[in-house]
Amino acid sequence: MSALDTISNGLTTIMNNELRNKPGCIISPASKLFGRVLRVLQLNGYIGEFEFIDDGRSGKFKVQLFGRVNKCGAIRPRYSVGTMEFEEWEKRFLPARDIGLLVVSTSHGVMSHTEAKEKKIGGRLLAFVY
Repeated sequence: MSALDTISNGLTTIMNNELRNKPGCIISPASKLFGRVLRVLQLNGYIGEFEFIDDGRSGKFKVQLFGRVNKCGAIRPRYSVGTMEFEEWEKRFLPARDIGLLVVSTSHGVMSHTEAKEKKIGGRLLAFVY
């Protein structure tokens, strides 16, 4: 794990705090891309509110946890995925059909793989969560 991979660091922090049944956590360093990943997790009900805290350096995210994340992680390297290939990546990273989601960076922004399938666009895999 790279010290500069903010997605990997952030998701590991969320995982560790979920395992200890904490009500929230602080993730640093922050990045715009990780903020968008958090937004996808929030929209799908895995985490609660989150806020950016400007500390004069790279910033931090304060995240509210619900205890709904069983496992999450960054996908490295960031594989390219076509519109018809999501199913094989679901089989690889998710435990069962319709459980969990892949977070994908597309030309239309960061979204879940189900949304990308509906819009019929591919992209790059960033993370998984279930």
